[in-house]
Amino acid sequence: MGGERGISARVGQLYPSGGLCDHEVQVMAPPGVRFLTTRMPFARTGVVDDLRLVDDLEAHASLLADAEVELIAFNCTAASMLAGSEHITRRIHAATGLPAVTTIDAVVEGLRALGARTIALLDPYPWEVERREIDYLRRHGFDVVAHGGPECHSPVEQGSIPPERWPAEARTLVGPGSDADALLISCAGTQVAAVLDELERTVHRPVVASNQALVWKVLRTLGISHDLPRYGRLLSAAHSLPGPGLRPATPRTGGESPS
Repeated sequence: MGGERGISARVGQLYPSGGLCDHEVQVMAPPGVRFLTTRMPFARTGVVDDLRLVDDLEAHASLLADAEVELIAFNCTAASMLAGSEHITRRIHAATGLPAVTTIDAVVEGLRALGARTIALLDPYPWEVERREIDYLRRHGFDVVAHGGPECHSPVEQGSIPPERWPAEARTLVGPGSDADALLISCAGTQVAAVLDELERTVHRPVVASNQALVWKVLRTLGISHDLPRYGRLLSAAHSLPGPGLRPATPRTGGESPS
């Protein structure tokens, strides 16, 4: 598209400025799908800070539209939950004419695609945010049977948690006899892509993580098939769009960088 060799889709990512993990979606994306990122001011975590993330939403989305992206992904789980996914996507479309998706919608749809009804929630949020997410998930038909995680107060703290810590946290939260159908690792600011396969082996259940779910939602929205099992069951072929008429991701050529 647009003269870029090996690129079949450009996706705009709106991401918190203090976050350290905007690269995770590109790591998990299939060849040919390129994420371009614009950052929104965000230095502390908390309900008020999350709500402020959308203050200048139209201006930030318009910057991504300048790059002629096909879709804009608002990638902050807590902010999209608190501000309202429909409110966010409507504002982005009004400002740019482009379709938009949010992380919270991706998470909910991903859990449903896996058939999960009971959830263990693992996150790096302060309690005031975690409590809101538990309520949100329950309103959307899920039973949160366990919750916990390291309580962080900035996106830098969240992104600085080493990937290898998450399987240990998961093992504590989802022990033998747990009633959870799936583990949800919520927050687009965490390093989990490299350990998703290990996480599923550790808890013996499917794992949904914010950035993973967003990639899945983006690919479905764009009609791009995928088979990326190293990043969990959700990104395996079993949960790709079925049937003919899909646009396959174009393999990279000519040294196209994945990031």
